[in-house]
Amino acid sequence: MASLTHLGAREILDSRGWPTVEAEVELDDGVVARASVPSGASRGGSEACELRDGDPAWYGGRGVRQAVANVPAELAPAVLGRDAADQTGLDAVLIDLDGTPDKSRLGANALLAVSCAVARAAALSRRVPLWRHLNDTLFSGVEPSLPLPMINILSGGHHAGFQLDLQDVLVIAIGADGIAPALAWTNAVYHAVRERLRAEIGYGQLVADEGGFGPALPNNEAMLATVAAGITDAGLVAGAQVVLAVDVAASHFHHGGRYVLAADGVSRDAASMVEVLAGWVERFPLLSIEDGLADEDWAGWPALTQRLGARVQLLGDDLFTTHPARLERGIAEGCANSVLVKMNQIGTLSETAETCRLAREAGYTMVVSARSGETEDDFLADLAVASGAGQIKVGAIARSERLAKYNRLLRIAEELGPSGWRGAGPLARWWHSA
Repeated sequence: MASLTHLGAREILDSRGWPTVEAEVELDDGVVARASVPSGASRGGSEACELRDGDPAWYGGRGVRQAVANVPAELAPAVLGRDAADQTGLDAVLIDLDGTPDKSRLGANALLAVSCAVARAAALSRRVPLWRHLNDTLFSGVEPSLPLPMINILSGGHHAGFQLDLQDVLVIAIGADGIAPALAWTNAVYHAVRERLRAEIGYGQLVADEGGFGPALPNNEAMLATVAAGITDAGLVAGAQVVLAVDVAASHFHHGGRYVLAADGVSRDAASMVEVLAGWVERFPLLSIEDGLADEDWAGWPALTQRLGARVQLLGDDLFTTHPARLERGIAEGCANSVLVKMNQIGTLSETAETCRLAREAGYTMVVSARSGETEDDFLADLAVASGAGQIKVGAIARSERLAKYNRLLRIAEELGPSGWRGAGPLARWWHSA
Protein backbone atom coordinates (compact mmCIF):
# COMPACT_ATOMS: atom_id res chain seq x y z
CA MET A 1 0.00 0.00 0.00
CA ALA A 2 1.09 3.59 -0.58
CA SER A 3 2.86 5.43 2.21
CA LEU A 4 2.76 9.06 3.31
CA THR A 5 5.40 11.33 1.78
CA HIS A 6 4.01 14.79 2.67
CA LEU A 7 1.66 16.22 5.29
CA GLY A 8 0.70 19.86 5.60
CA ALA A 9 -2.19 22.02 6.72
CA ARG A 10 -3.75 25.42 6.26
CA GLU A 11 -6.28 27.71 7.92
CA ILE A 12 -9.54 27.93 5.95
CA LEU A 13 -13.02 29.27 6.80
CA ASP A 14 -16.11 27.36 7.88
CA SER A 15 -19.73 28.16 7.05
CA ARG A 16 -19.92 30.82 9.76
CA GLY A 17 -16.79 32.57 8.53
CA TRP A 18 -14.61 31.34 11.40
CA PRO A 19 -11.25 29.61 10.86
CA THR A 20 -10.87 25.85 10.81
CA VAL A 21 -8.15 23.38 9.84
CA GLU A 22 -7.65 21.71 6.47
CA ALA A 23 -4.97 19.02 6.15
CA GLU A 24 -3.33 17.94 2.89
CA VAL A 25 -1.66 14.58 2.36
CA GLU A 26 0.51 13.21 -0.44
CA LEU A 27 1.36 9.53 -0.96
CA ASP A 28 4.32 7.95 -2.71
CA ASP A 29 2.08 6.90 -5.62
CA GLY A 30 1.29 10.56 -6.37
CA VAL A 31 -2.15 10.70 -4.74
CA VAL A 32 -2.98 14.02 -3.07
CA ALA A 33 -5.99 14.43 -0.78
CA ARG A 34 -7.41 17.05 1.57
CA ALA A 35 -9.89 17.06 4.44
CA SER A 36 -11.26 19.85 6.62
CA VAL A 37 -12.89 19.70 10.02
CA PRO A 38 -16.10 21.27 11.32
CA SER A 39 -16.66 23.30 14.46
CA GLY A 40 -19.63 23.36 16.81
CA ALA A 41 -21.34 26.40 18.34
CA SER A 42 -23.21 24.21 20.81
CA ARG A 43 -20.53 22.09 22.46
CA GLY A 44 -20.64 19.53 25.22
CA GLY A 45 -18.40 20.05 28.22
CA SER A 46 -16.56 16.77 27.58
CA GLU A 47 -15.67 17.33 23.92
CA ALA A 48 -12.09 17.05 22.73
CA CYS A 49 -10.26 20.38 22.62
CA GLU A 50 -10.61 22.52 19.52
CA LEU A 51 -7.33 24.42 19.66
CA ARG A 52 -7.78 28.16 19.07
CA ASP A 53 -5.03 30.78 19.19
CA GLY A 54 -6.64 33.34 21.47
CA ASP A 55 -5.05 36.27 19.60
CA PRO A 56 -7.72 39.02 19.59
CA ALA A 57 -6.08 40.65 16.56
CA TRP A 58 -6.74 37.55 14.43
CA TYR A 59 -10.40 36.55 13.99
CA GLY A 60 -11.14 37.80 17.50
CA GLY A 61 -9.03 35.09 19.07
CA ARG A 62 -10.59 32.24 17.10
CA GLY A 63 -7.72 31.63 14.70
CA VAL A 64 -6.31 28.12 14.34
CA ARG A 65 -2.79 28.96 13.20
CA GLN A 66 -1.19 27.06 16.08
CA ALA A 67 -3.22 23.93 15.29
CA VAL A 68 -2.18 24.30 11.64
CA ALA A 69 1.48 24.73 12.61
CA ASN A 70 1.35 21.58 14.74
CA VAL A 71 0.67 19.46 11.64
CA PRO A 72 4.04 19.89 9.86
CA ALA A 73 5.99 20.54 13.05
CA GLU A 74 4.88 17.57 15.17
CA LEU A 75 2.41 15.31 13.40
CA ALA A 76 4.20 14.97 10.07
CA PRO A 77 7.54 13.69 11.46
CA ALA A 78 5.66 10.99 13.37
CA VAL A 79 3.57 9.66 10.48
CA LEU A 80 5.54 10.17 7.26
CA GLY A 81 6.50 6.84 5.74
CA ARG A 82 3.56 5.04 7.33
CA ASP A 83 1.14 2.88 5.34
CA ALA A 84 -1.84 5.11 4.55
CA ALA A 85 -4.21 2.15 4.77
CA ASP A 86 -3.36 1.51 8.43
CA GLN A 87 -5.93 3.96 9.82
CA THR A 88 -6.03 2.50 13.31
CA GLY A 89 -2.25 2.52 13.61
CA LEU A 90 -1.97 6.06 12.30
CA ASP A 91 -4.65 7.35 14.68
CA ALA A 92 -2.91 5.64 17.60
CA VAL A 93 0.29 7.54 16.76
CA LEU A 94 -1.64 10.83 16.64
CA ILE A 95 -3.29 10.17 20.00
CA ASP A 96 -0.04 9.14 21.70
CA LEU A 97 1.82 12.11 20.27
CA ASP A 98 -0.72 14.55 21.69
CA GLY A 99 -0.58 12.79 25.03
CA THR A 100 -3.53 14.53 26.71
CA PRO A 101 -6.99 13.11 27.54
CA ASP A 102 -8.77 15.86 25.59
CA LYS A 103 -6.24 16.39 22.79
CA SER A 104 -5.56 19.87 24.07
CA ARG A 105 -1.81 19.93 23.36
CA LEU A 106 -1.93 19.62 19.58
CA GLY A 107 -5.65 20.15 19.08
CA ALA A 108 -8.40 17.72 18.12
CA ASN A 109 -8.99 19.90 15.06
CA ALA A 110 -5.43 19.22 13.86
CA LEU A 111 -5.60 15.49 14.63
CA LEU A 112 -8.97 14.94 12.96
CA ALA A 113 -7.99 16.84 9.81
CA VAL A 114 -4.98 14.55 9.41
CA SER A 115 -6.96 11.41 10.26
CA CYS A 116 -9.59 12.17 7.60
CA ALA A 117 -7.14 13.37 4.94
CA VAL A 118 -5.13 10.15 5.22
CA ALA A 119 -8.29 8.04 4.93
CA ARG A 120 -9.34 9.90 1.79
CA ALA A 121 -5.87 9.54 0.28
CA ALA A 122 -5.86 5.80 1.01
CA ALA A 123 -9.25 5.41 -0.68
CA LEU A 124 -8.02 7.25 -3.76
CA SER A 125 -4.88 5.12 -3.83
CA ARG A 126 -6.98 1.94 -3.67
CA ARG A 127 -9.33 3.37 -6.32
CA VAL A 128 -12.39 2.65 -4.22
CA PRO A 129 -15.07 5.03 -2.91
CA LEU A 130 -14.29 6.56 0.46
CA TRP A 131 -17.27 4.80 2.07
CA ARG A 132 -15.96 1.44 0.88
CA HIS A 133 -12.48 2.14 2.26
CA LEU A 134 -13.84 3.26 5.63
CA ASN A 135 -16.07 0.21 5.80
CA ASP A 136 -13.16 -2.10 5.01
CA THR A 137 -10.76 -0.56 7.51
CA LEU A 138 -12.90 0.68 10.41
CA PHE A 139 -16.30 -1.02 10.13
CA SER A 140 -15.44 -4.51 8.96
CA GLY A 141 -18.46 -6.80 9.05
CA VAL A 142 -20.96 -3.94 9.00
CA GLU A 143 -23.26 -3.69 5.99
CA PRO A 144 -22.92 -0.25 4.34
CA SER A 145 -26.24 1.53 3.91
CA LEU A 146 -27.71 4.89 3.02
CA PRO A 147 -28.80 6.82 6.11
CA LEU A 148 -32.25 8.24 6.72
CA PRO A 149 -31.74 12.02 6.97
CA MET A 150 -32.89 14.03 10.00
CA ILE A 151 -33.21 17.53 8.58
CA ASN A 152 -33.37 20.89 10.34
CA ILE A 153 -36.41 23.13 9.76
CA LEU A 154 -36.50 25.58 12.71
CA SER A 155 -33.71 26.70 15.03
CA GLY A 156 -33.31 28.43 18.37
CA GLY A 157 -30.65 28.18 21.08
CA HIS A 158 -27.02 28.63 20.05
CA HIS A 159 -27.95 28.23 16.39
CA ALA A 160 -30.29 31.21 16.25
CA GLY A 161 -29.46 33.71 18.98
CA PHE A 162 -31.49 32.10 21.79
CA GLN A 163 -34.76 33.74 20.82
CA LEU A 164 -36.15 30.31 21.72
CA ASP A 165 -34.65 27.71 24.03
CA LEU A 166 -34.96 24.60 21.86
CA GLN A 167 -32.01 24.28 19.54
CA ASP A 168 -33.66 22.64 16.54
CA VAL A 169 -36.90 21.10 15.35
CA LEU A 170 -36.27 18.68 12.51
CA VAL A 171 -38.16 16.31 10.24
CA ILE A 172 -37.50 12.73 9.22
CA ALA A 173 -39.11 11.50 5.99
CA ILE A 174 -39.52 8.10 7.54
CA GLY A 175 -41.97 6.77 4.95
CA ALA A 176 -39.77 7.59 1.93
CA ASP A 177 -38.50 4.73 -0.20
CA GLY A 178 -35.12 6.27 -1.05
CA ILE A 179 -32.77 9.15 -0.33
CA ALA A 180 -34.06 11.20 -3.29
CA PRO A 181 -37.73 11.07 -2.18
CA ALA A 182 -36.67 11.77 1.41
CA LEU A 183 -34.94 14.96 0.30
CA ALA A 184 -37.84 15.95 -1.96
CA TRP A 185 -40.38 15.53 0.86
CA THR A 186 -38.20 17.51 3.24
CA ASN A 187 -37.80 20.27 0.69
CA ALA A 188 -41.58 20.51 0.47
CA VAL A 189 -41.90 20.81 4.24
CA TYR A 190 -39.10 23.38 4.45
CA HIS A 191 -40.80 25.66 1.95
CA ALA A 192 -44.26 25.08 3.42
CA VAL A 193 -42.98 26.17 6.83
CA ARG A 194 -41.40 29.24 5.28
CA GLU A 195 -44.73 30.23 3.73
CA ARG A 196 -46.56 29.61 7.00
CA LEU A 197 -44.10 31.83 8.87
CA ARG A 198 -44.54 34.58 6.29
CA ALA A 199 -48.31 34.43 6.57
CA GLU A 200 -48.51 34.23 10.36
CA ILE A 201 -45.70 36.48 11.62
CA GLY A 202 -44.33 38.18 8.52
CA TYR A 203 -41.06 36.28 8.82
CA GLY A 204 -38.69 36.46 5.84
CA GLN A 205 -36.01 34.06 4.75
CA LEU A 206 -33.20 34.68 7.23
CA VAL A 207 -31.68 31.40 8.33
CA ALA A 208 -29.76 30.13 11.37
CA ASP A 209 -26.32 28.50 11.50
CA GLU A 210 -27.45 25.19 9.99
CA GLY A 211 -29.83 26.64 7.40
CA GLY A 212 -33.04 26.26 9.39
CA PHE A 213 -35.37 29.21 9.93
CA GLY A 214 -34.92 31.14 13.18
CA PRO A 215 -38.19 33.02 13.84
CA ALA A 216 -39.23 34.63 17.12
CA LEU A 217 -42.20 32.40 17.90
CA PRO A 218 -44.20 32.90 21.13
CA ASN A 219 -42.85 29.84 22.95
CA ASN A 220 -40.92 26.61 22.52
CA GLU A 221 -43.90 24.38 21.78
CA ALA A 222 -44.82 26.68 18.90
CA MET A 223 -41.72 25.42 17.10
CA LEU A 224 -43.11 21.87 17.12
CA ALA A 225 -46.59 23.02 16.19
CA THR A 226 -45.34 25.10 13.26
CA VAL A 227 -43.31 22.29 11.73
CA ALA A 228 -46.10 19.75 12.28
CA ALA A 229 -48.48 22.08 10.45
CA GLY A 230 -45.91 22.52 7.70
CA ILE A 231 -45.89 18.77 7.08
CA THR A 232 -49.63 18.89 6.44
CA ASP A 233 -49.30 22.06 4.34
CA ALA A 234 -46.81 20.18 2.16
CA GLY A 235 -49.44 17.53 1.38
CA LEU A 236 -47.74 14.88 3.51
CA VAL A 237 -49.10 12.80 6.38
CA ALA A 238 -47.54 13.62 9.74
CA GLY A 239 -46.66 10.47 11.63
CA ALA A 240 -47.06 8.17 8.64
CA GLN A 241 -44.80 9.78 6.03
CA VAL A 242 -42.90 12.42 7.98
CA VAL A 243 -42.18 12.59 11.73
CA LEU A 244 -40.64 15.22 13.98
CA ALA A 245 -37.36 15.25 15.87
CA VAL A 246 -36.21 17.83 18.40
CA ASP A 247 -32.75 18.82 19.62
CA VAL A 248 -33.51 20.22 23.05
CA ALA A 249 -29.84 20.92 23.89
CA ALA A 250 -30.92 21.16 27.52
CA SER A 251 -27.40 21.71 28.87
CA HIS A 252 -27.51 25.26 27.55
CA PHE A 253 -30.46 26.31 29.69
CA HIS A 254 -29.59 24.18 32.73
CA HIS A 255 -28.54 26.50 35.55
CA GLY A 256 -28.15 25.70 39.21
CA GLY A 257 -29.84 22.34 38.84
CA ARG A 258 -32.89 23.85 37.10
CA TYR A 259 -34.04 23.93 33.48
CA VAL A 260 -34.71 27.61 32.82
CA LEU A 261 -36.94 27.91 29.75
CA ALA A 262 -36.78 31.65 29.11
CA ALA A 263 -39.15 31.57 26.13
CA ASP A 264 -41.80 29.91 28.31
CA GLY A 265 -41.06 31.95 31.44
CA VAL A 266 -40.63 28.87 33.63
CA SER A 267 -37.96 27.05 35.62
CA ARG A 268 -38.27 23.28 36.01
CA ASP A 269 -36.56 20.43 37.82
CA ALA A 270 -35.56 17.28 35.93
CA ALA A 271 -38.78 15.41 36.69
CA SER A 272 -40.88 18.31 35.44
CA MET A 273 -38.73 18.60 32.30
CA VAL A 274 -39.30 14.91 31.59
CA GLU A 275 -43.05 15.48 31.79
CA VAL A 276 -42.81 18.37 29.33
CA LEU A 277 -41.09 16.07 26.85
CA ALA A 278 -43.64 13.33 27.48
CA GLY A 279 -46.41 15.81 26.75
CA TRP A 280 -44.83 16.69 23.42
CA VAL A 281 -44.65 13.00 22.52
CA GLU A 282 -48.39 12.75 23.24
CA ARG A 283 -49.36 15.83 21.22
CA PHE A 284 -47.03 15.69 18.23
CA PRO A 285 -45.69 13.05 15.79
CA LEU A 286 -42.37 13.20 17.66
CA LEU A 287 -40.06 10.22 17.27
CA SER A 288 -36.62 11.48 18.34
CA ILE A 289 -35.51 13.67 21.25
CA GLU A 290 -31.88 14.78 21.48
CA ASP A 291 -30.30 15.95 24.75
CA GLY A 292 -33.64 16.18 26.53
CA LEU A 293 -31.70 16.70 29.78
CA ALA A 294 -28.31 18.25 30.57
CA ASP A 295 -25.02 16.50 29.90
CA GLU A 296 -24.19 16.00 33.59
CA ASP A 297 -27.70 15.19 34.79
CA TRP A 298 -26.82 11.54 35.32
CA ALA A 299 -29.62 11.18 37.87
CA GLY A 300 -32.28 12.52 35.52
CA TRP A 301 -31.36 10.61 32.36
CA PRO A 302 -32.35 7.12 33.64
CA ALA A 303 -35.76 8.52 34.63
CA LEU A 304 -36.20 10.07 31.18
CA THR A 305 -35.18 6.80 29.54
CA GLN A 306 -37.59 4.76 31.65
CA ARG A 307 -40.40 7.22 30.90
CA LEU A 308 -39.96 7.54 27.13
CA GLY A 309 -37.31 5.08 25.92
CA ALA A 310 -39.88 2.55 24.69
CA ARG A 311 -41.71 5.22 22.68
CA VAL A 312 -39.04 7.43 21.09
CA GLN A 313 -35.38 7.60 20.21
CA LEU A 314 -33.50 9.37 23.03
CA LEU A 315 -30.29 10.75 21.59
CA GLY A 316 -27.25 11.62 23.67
CA ASP A 317 -25.09 14.35 22.13
CA ASP A 318 -23.64 16.57 24.87
CA LEU A 319 -24.30 13.60 27.16
CA PHE A 320 -21.90 11.26 25.31
CA THR A 321 -19.76 13.58 23.12
CA THR A 322 -18.87 10.57 20.94
CA HIS A 323 -16.61 9.42 23.78
CA PRO A 324 -16.43 5.65 24.37
CA ALA A 325 -16.03 6.04 28.15
CA ARG A 326 -19.05 8.30 28.50
CA LEU A 327 -21.14 6.03 26.30
CA GLU A 328 -20.11 3.02 28.39
CA ARG A 329 -21.26 4.84 31.52
CA GLY A 330 -24.55 5.76 29.89
CA ILE A 331 -25.18 2.17 28.83
CA ALA A 332 -24.38 0.89 32.33
CA GLU A 333 -26.66 3.45 34.02
CA GLY A 334 -29.56 3.16 31.55
CA CYS A 335 -29.21 6.61 30.00
CA ALA A 336 -30.69 7.21 26.53
CA ASN A 337 -30.98 4.62 23.76
CA SER A 338 -29.09 6.34 20.96
CA VAL A 339 -25.84 8.23 20.39
CA LEU A 340 -25.10 11.20 18.16
CA VAL A 341 -21.79 10.62 16.37
CA LYS A 342 -19.64 13.70 15.75
CA MET A 343 -16.06 13.06 14.68
CA ASN A 344 -14.65 16.28 16.09
CA GLN A 345 -16.05 15.58 19.55
CA ILE A 346 -13.47 12.81 19.95
CA GLY A 347 -10.76 13.74 17.40
CA THR A 348 -9.92 10.68 15.26
CA LEU A 349 -11.73 8.30 12.94
CA SER A 350 -10.69 5.22 14.91
CA GLU A 351 -12.17 6.51 18.15
CA THR A 352 -15.34 7.47 16.28
CA ALA A 353 -15.60 3.91 14.99
CA GLU A 354 -15.07 2.55 18.51
CA THR A 355 -18.02 4.58 19.78
CA CYS A 356 -20.13 3.20 16.95
CA ARG A 357 -19.08 -0.35 17.86
CA LEU A 358 -20.06 0.11 21.49
CA ALA A 359 -23.42 1.57 20.51
CA ARG A 360 -24.17 -1.25 18.10
CA GLU A 361 -23.28 -3.94 20.66
CA ALA A 362 -25.52 -2.30 23.27
CA GLY A 363 -28.46 -2.02 20.89
CA TYR A 364 -28.26 1.78 20.79
CA THR A 365 -29.12 3.50 17.52
CA MET A 366 -26.71 6.00 15.95
CA VAL A 367 -27.05 9.31 14.13
CA VAL A 368 -23.93 10.52 12.30
CA SER A 369 -23.96 14.30 12.63
CA ALA A 370 -22.45 17.47 11.19
CA ARG A 371 -21.79 20.64 13.22
CA SER A 372 -23.07 24.21 13.02
CA GLY A 373 -19.77 25.35 11.50
CA GLU A 374 -19.24 23.12 8.45
CA THR A 375 -17.18 23.24 5.26
CA GLU A 376 -17.90 21.98 1.77
CA ASP A 377 -16.11 18.73 2.64
CA ASP A 378 -18.55 15.83 2.13
CA PHE A 379 -16.59 13.26 4.18
CA LEU A 380 -19.48 12.87 6.62
CA ALA A 381 -21.76 11.30 4.00
CA ASP A 382 -19.27 8.53 3.34
CA LEU A 383 -18.80 7.95 7.06
CA ALA A 384 -22.55 7.59 7.56
CA VAL A 385 -22.77 5.01 4.78
CA ALA A 386 -19.64 3.11 5.85
CA SER A 387 -20.74 2.85 9.48
CA GLY A 388 -24.19 1.53 8.62
CA ALA A 389 -25.53 3.96 11.23
CA GLY A 390 -28.83 4.26 9.40
CA GLN A 391 -29.32 7.95 10.19
CA ILE A 392 -27.58 11.25 9.40
CA LYS A 393 -28.07 14.79 10.69
CA VAL A 394 -26.50 17.44 8.48
CA GLY A 395 -28.67 20.55 8.87
CA ALA A 396 -31.31 22.13 6.66
CA ILE A 397 -31.89 21.36 3.01
CA ALA A 398 -30.23 24.70 2.23
CA ARG A 399 -26.71 26.21 2.10
CA SER A 400 -23.93 24.61 0.14
CA GLU A 401 -21.99 23.23 3.11
CA ARG A 402 -25.10 21.16 3.95
CA LEU A 403 -26.05 20.29 0.38
CA ALA A 404 -22.55 18.98 -0.34
CA LYS A 405 -23.30 16.08 2.01
CA TYR A 406 -26.79 15.45 0.68
CA ASN A 407 -25.56 15.55 -2.91
CA ARG A 408 -22.81 13.09 -2.03
CA LEU A 409 -25.46 10.72 -0.64
CA LEU A 410 -27.36 10.96 -3.93
CA ARG A 411 -24.22 9.88 -5.78
CA ILE A 412 -23.54 7.03 -3.36
CA ALA A 413 -27.15 5.89 -3.84
CA GLU A 414 -26.32 5.20 -7.47
CA GLU A 415 -23.34 3.08 -6.40
CA LEU A 416 -25.23 1.06 -3.81
CA GLY A 417 -28.48 0.65 -5.74
CA PRO A 418 -31.93 0.08 -4.19
CA SER A 419 -30.61 -2.52 -1.75
CA GLY A 420 -28.60 0.18 0.00
CA TRP A 421 -31.71 1.90 1.37
CA ARG A 422 -32.96 0.64 4.72
CA GLY A 423 -35.95 2.96 4.95
CA ALA A 424 -37.13 3.52 8.51
CA GLY A 425 -34.26 1.26 9.55
CA PRO A 426 -33.30 1.65 13.20
CA LEU A 427 -36.27 3.96 13.88
CA ALA A 428 -38.75 1.23 12.98
CA ARG A 429 -38.85 -0.03 16.58
CA TRP A 430 -40.54 3.20 17.65
CA TRP A 431 -42.32 4.14 14.44
CA HIS A 432 -44.43 1.01 14.22
CA SER A 433 -45.52 1.39 17.83
CA ALA A 434 -46.34 5.08 17.46
